[in-house]
Amino acid sequence: MSVPPTGFPPLPFASAGPSFPAGPVATPASLRAPGGVGPCQNGPAQNQMQFFSGYGSHPENYSAPSGHYSQVPSKAIPSQLDNHYSADYFSAHYSVPAQNVNTSSVTPKMLSTQGAQHLYSRAPHIAESSGPLQPLISSASQLPTSISQSYSSFGSPYSNSALHSANSSVPSQGFGSSSGHYTMPVSSTAYPNVSYPSMPIGSLYGQVPTFHSVPALGHSKEVNAYFSQNRVPPTGQQTVSSGNNSASWSAPELQSAQKNHSGSIAGSMPQESNPVCTGMQYGGYVNNQASSPGTPLSSSSDDEEEDEEDEEAAIDSSSTTSSVSPVLSNYDTLEGGGHPEAHSTTSSPVPVPSVSQTSRTSKPFGYGYPTLQPGYQNVTPPLPPSATQTGSSSYNSGFPQYPQQYPTMTQLSASLGGLGIQQPESLRPVNLTQDRNILPVAPVPAPVPNLNSDLRRLNCSPDSFRCTLTNIPQTQALLNKAKLPLGLLLHPFRDLTQLPVITSNTIVRCRSCRTYINPFVSFIDQRRWKCNLCYRVNDVPEEFMYNPLTRSYGEPHKRPEVQNSTVEFIASSDYMLRPPQPAVYLFVFDVSHNAVEAGYLSIVCQSLLENLDKLPGDSRTRIGFLTFDSTVQFYNLQEGLSQPQMLIVSEIDDVFLPTPDSLLVNLHESKELIKDLLNALPNMFANTRETHSALGPALQAAFKLMSPTGGRISVFQTQLPSLGTGRLQSREDPNQRSSTKVVQHLGPATDFYKKLALDCSGQQTAVDLFLLSSQYSDLASLACMSKYSAGCIYYYPSFHHIHNPVQAEKLQKDLKRYLTRKIGFEAVMRIRCTKGLSIHTFHGNFFVRSTDLLSLANVNPDAGFAVQMSIEESLSDTSLVCFQTALLYTSSKGERRIRVHTLCLPVVTSLTDVYAGADVQAVVCLLANMAVDRSISSSLSDARDALVNAVVDSLSAYMSTASNLQQSALIAPNSLRLFPLYVLALFKQKAFRTGTSTRLDDRVYAMCQIKSQPLVHLIKMIYPSLYRIDRLTDEGAIHVNDRVVPQPPLQRLSAEKLTREGAFLMDCGSILFIWIGRSCDNNFIKDVLGYPNYSSVPQNLTQLPYLDTLSSERARSFILWLMDSKPLSPVLQIIKEESPAKADFLQHLVEDKTEAAFSYYEFLLHIQQQVCK
Repeated sequence: MSVPPTGFPPLPFASAGPSFPAGPVATPASLRAPGGVGPCQNGPAQNQMQFFSGYGSHPENYSAPSGHYSQVPSKAIPSQLDNHYSADYFSAHYSVPAQNVNTSSVTPKMLSTQGAQHLYSRAPHIAESSGPLQPLISSASQLPTSISQSYSSFGSPYSNSALHSANSSVPSQGFGSSSGHYTMPVSSTAYPNVSYPSMPIGSLYGQVPTFHSVPALGHSKEVNAYFSQNRVPPTGQQTVSSGNNSASWSAPELQSAQKNHSGSIAGSMPQESNPVCTGMQYGGYVNNQASSPGTPLSSSSDDEEEDEEDEEAAIDSSSTTSSVSPVLSNYDTLEGGGHPEAHSTTSSPVPVPSVSQTSRTSKPFGYGYPTLQPGYQNVTPPLPPSATQTGSSSYNSGFPQYPQQYPTMTQLSASLGGLGIQQPESLRPVNLTQDRNILPVAPVPAPVPNLNSDLRRLNCSPDSFRCTLTNIPQTQALLNKAKLPLGLLLHPFRDLTQLPVITSNTIVRCRSCRTYINPFVSFIDQRRWKCNLCYRVNDVPEEFMYNPLTRSYGEPHKRPEVQNSTVEFIASSDYMLRPPQPAVYLFVFDVSHNAVEAGYLSIVCQSLLENLDKLPGDSRTRIGFLTFDSTVQFYNLQEGLSQPQMLIVSEIDDVFLPTPDSLLVNLHESKELIKDLLNALPNMFANTRETHSALGPALQAAFKLMSPTGGRISVFQTQLPSLGTGRLQSREDPNQRSSTKVVQHLGPATDFYKKLALDCSGQQTAVDLFLLSSQYSDLASLACMSKYSAGCIYYYPSFHHIHNPVQAEKLQKDLKRYLTRKIGFEAVMRIRCTKGLSIHTFHGNFFVRSTDLLSLANVNPDAGFAVQMSIEESLSDTSLVCFQTALLYTSSKGERRIRVHTLCLPVVTSLTDVYAGADVQAVVCLLANMAVDRSISSSLSDARDALVNAVVDSLSAYMSTASNLQQSALIAPNSLRLFPLYVLALFKQKAFRTGTSTRLDDRVYAMCQIKSQPLVHLIKMIYPSLYRIDRLTDEGAIHVNDRVVPQPPLQRLSAEKLTREGAFLMDCGSILFIWIGRSCDNNFIKDVLGYPNYSSVPQNLTQLPYLDTLSSERARSFILWLMDSKPLSPVLQIIKEESPAKADFLQHLVEDKTEAAFSYYEFLLHIQQQVCK
């Protein structure tokens, strides 16, 4: 028996009796819980579902079209895209995976296996599991072999299951390319003059039927691109436990009532109740919990996220959220979205939507439109609600007219604000080698799409949704000529000050592609609207005719969903796979000798004590704690105990849960015990001599503990794991830190942490990693636990609570934000786009459940994502394209919510217009994501070469389009003038730099940041902002909350801009530097820093004092304004000119020459040489 550290007494052992061998043994029937959790088999989910007895394919009289968004072609014909870029880039092979080939019967037997976490009828009285166990313990802790084995037995192989890439060579689905198109103007209040193609003639709804299985395709023809892409994860079966305490089987009829597979999931997220976001609510609130099914739903052969997608798709566009729809026979069909005319409330077939003769000749709703296709004609028009109500008037075509006058066909050319006219500012040629003042005086704003004023007003904020090209090329060939990448950068869950929250019973979506109604759809009349992504004509449901804002009927175009491009829906039980689970938080602490020396535990425990009441959640919120060194320690915090009790498990090769029912407790019921534990923890291990770290077994235990409900695991680690499963060995050679050739070990050394992350993702659990290490800890391996579970990573190199006060303060601020920011659970996200566009690669922390469905066990407002796109079909039939991202999640209050963002951009036909709309910051951030992937899959030198080629090729292509440019000079359009500068700044980031001593963990962390940061934070990391602050004035100042905020001009990141007589502030995003010159004015030092002269300023100053001087007020006002613009309050570090810490500041002066890197001017000469040769 091992003795726990002083602090908590061990639980008493049971009375003596016959002993049993430790380890897993058969579970007696008397000890089995009423319902168990099935074994978790991980891997990518299969797309084809096999149905229970009595289920089959949908009725034959319904065609099952494939939506344009599905990545699976209706015919398995490989296509060759045009070369994206020139031969300077590296070839990448794409292959279409086999779809729908693995089918397995799903029966109630799948849930018969008992889970270890449900085997205890009462808590066993044991403090430690070491050696033979007492009789009560051996019987109570009998774990099924499938659960208690070492972690390697938890799941099936994961070959390529988490690759973040989908095939880019698959033809877009939805409409036959050979079908004829009619140009059809569309009209609404949002934009009266935009042309969309009408439905193709090929079939009734212009849809190509989806085959239920597609043979595997071999590698498609070679595609040249900047960076090689990963392949789509192969489909396979994944069985996920339901996570409910009761695993009783639900009848197929119940499941079909809860799920409608008529469309793919576009999860939209609701806004949590958060003081930061004051949502505007519309309609009547529906209590989600009250409408939740009484019996927990069981998981099918598809993974849980896909089932949630199925639930979302169950909402019919013309029915309330309580409607019931048939289950489709194929998940590919469901992802494509098409179950035309999902069953109505009656048994009679739904008539084909059409236009009556009256509506075609009545100006209010048909003016400016050509005659619809035969499939939409000569059918009885839909009846208004008055026609079915007693005493109501009969059908009348004279609906209230829209406020705007409908345009004629001749007016369409003016609808986009004059795209044919060149924008002189964005296309103004800039000679980069001669013009040294290319940096604007203020931060670079996002370019405004060239749309008319109505569309601009309605468009999505660039802070949430941003495209690398705000003018979309009409064809892939035109995109190839521009030599610029096409992609999106997303910040879908960011904090918002205003967010329309929709509580209507009806969530209106396209019946074909499942797009949510948005400001860019068009209303043909009051009864029908046309989808802006697939052009399907849909019926307007009755409830949508009422506008809760104006309290008027008959104005669907004025509904909040159609007036806001970012909205949040509160979803009903139809969008739930199971009742919303409580918010569950588990904290896992390293308490080895190394951790005690670092002193992080006191900071973390104090922060938890201060923010315990601010943890997002409700009255059901649960919390638990786990510590580890060479053993794993659990803590019994069950209500009624006089003090917390420690339970030690020393069998790290076969870790189990000693008392599963008392390790995660209700936060409010056990708050006093929790506070006692947090107060005691920092001193409990103060005298430990244990140097080993059993991180892997601790994570296994955490996974078992969290599996029933899901939630968030927060892991604090201070060294290289050295014991048990997942142990690692040092791979870093300190002599190679400055290598200019090969940088090795950027990938993981073991797949244990990736497998664990996939297991966690399957059980709706995310793992967040806090690495506080002064030595190499193999972050490349450890980071996988967060990458694939949608977690986040925090890294504090050389952390020490006394010797490194900057890092200690950063940990405090990070924790405050981390513990109190809003959080979404059980989330899935999908991005939809206009027919003809295709998304093929994703970047961020998530797991790809299917070709376009991202599983996010947790989602937080600081997470960013990026996607790469291609143009698979010509966009010649439309003048606008739209993108829509939908995030479905459970709030910490237990509400199922859907957040939807929609972006609209114009289509252009000329190369100059493409360059005019280039968003250089978005381009650089997307290229940075691609370069990280290339560094890991190939080499760092290949990634650097590809970045150079991206600049060379784009500028070469631009110069070749303008015959009047001086060919010997390096000319760029004004929109791309910062492109070479940003790429040079990327080269000098820790992620990509060579020739400069860089710790391997530092490099890997920088790569992790690039892959997971939203654009607004990433661009600050790449190119910080430099200001001179010793001469602040009120000239040009702005007024924020009764505070005057000076606006000093931006300075170039070069030492030539620094003067010894000045003081400069550098904003790097997560940290603010103030550099003080040796000869800085004493008045500034006294009025702002509070010291009489330069020599009296201490070295480690991290705060500005509050002084009653004008200079202090201006400096603090400006710094507070910078801090308030960030979700995470950055650390302030004041550096003197000769301070040892000046290297941290000077490394960000990216325009200067270093021993191993060009200066900015030298880099321009290098680019010029490549362009002009």
